[in-house]
Amino acid sequence: MGALEIVRRLQARGFRALWAGGCVRDMLMGQVPRDYDIATNADLQQVIGIFPHAQVVGAHYEVARFRRDLKYSDGRHPDGVVFVDEEEDARRRDFTINGMFYDPVVDVVLDYVGGQADLKKKAIRTIGDPHARFREDRLRMLRAIRFACRYHWPLEEKTREAIGELSASIVFISHERIRDEVVKILTEGGAPLGVRWLIDLGLMAVFMPEVVAMDGVPQPPQFHPEGDVLTHTLIMLGLMQNPSVELAMGILLHDVGKPPTYEVRDRIRFHNHTKVGREMAEEICRRLRFSSEQIKHIAALVADHHKFMHVQEMRSSTLKRFLRTDRFEDHLELHRIDCLSSHGALDNYAFCKAALENLEPEQIRPVPLINGRDLIAMGQKPGPAFKKVLRAVEDAQLEGRVTRRDEALRLATQVFESLGL
Repeated sequence: MGALEIVRRLQARGFRALWAGGCVRDMLMGQVPRDYDIATNADLQQVIGIFPHAQVVGAHYEVARFRRDLKYSDGRHPDGVVFVDEEEDARRRDFTINGMFYDPVVDVVLDYVGGQADLKKKAIRTIGDPHARFREDRLRMLRAIRFACRYHWPLEEKTREAIGELSASIVFISHERIRDEVVKILTEGGAPLGVRWLIDLGLMAVFMPEVVAMDGVPQPPQFHPEGDVLTHTLIMLGLMQNPSVELAMGILLHDVGKPPTYEVRDRIRFHNHTKVGREMAEEICRRLRFSSEQIKHIAALVADHHKFMHVQEMRSSTLKRFLRTDRFEDHLELHRIDCLSSHGALDNYAFCKAALENLEPEQIRPVPLINGRDLIAMGQKPGPAFKKVLRAVEDAQLEGRVTRRDEALRLATQVFESLGL
């Protein structure tokens, strides 16, 4: 059952029922809505009576009663709601482009808030007083920026000014909700514009001041003719193509360690900035409540992005280990974008691509010739030396110096002897 049929059935029972919000906006913009919200004056029990099967109103359809929110004491949740008509319901919504209704049965748009005019103007504007809308739910400040950067539209002047004045109050919103909006800003299109808005309007300083610190930090012009650290990062964000959440965050934070490590010697340098950056990225991602797996991957992207500088000089064992890094495609894409946004040279990128194409999977990740049980059978006691010995044997295997089990065992014996064991 589709969204049109749901409205038909509700109207056939004498209820008012309309498509509402984002699906109307998307339809008027010529886009296929991902989800449909249906607003009605039927109460929950009446809706259940008409649609007794739970699957009728599924993941892509949500039916809710026309309502008006009462006071927002906590700046997030209304203290209660009262049930009203469609016009009052429209006026309690966030932005004009999200406040329209559509009757699909008679093909009529119902616009009580000027949404169609703002669609034509291509402007993001709150419904009514922007200060009031943002105090009701401060997350709306981030949502305004998300829509502005997704569509590449300007924020209406009073809406923009209100965000700047109220930005410090975003601290009252949970880190999880902030994270979700930031991820959408980074991955739904227009990420450079979104990050610039977050910084300029004061929001980023509240939940990710480390990114603000990149603004104005100079880089050596011979490697970064494009400009400072933030400019470089914004260019990279603009080159992303349908990034994963982790890749987008990795790009945003890949040089976050540069501001605290900035120094001028023979030239501008950022000593150890990848290590410092990894630690900072982990802290930022923990603060924003990313999952452990996400944090691990984002931190690895930050820590390893300079390794590409040395791939053509690496020992084959070192290179193969690098190529088998978990989700290496994200590392490779970050490197590609990093190069394109600075010096433009893609020789190391091409080298890694060629290596991946020419090497068989078993050459990159061969089945181990021996393991810890074999070392015990040799009469050795488990301990830190096992890791060194097995690493040395694997290096030899990756480099083609040993290919058989007996060769691996002989090499293990030699390594133990070199360690005095």
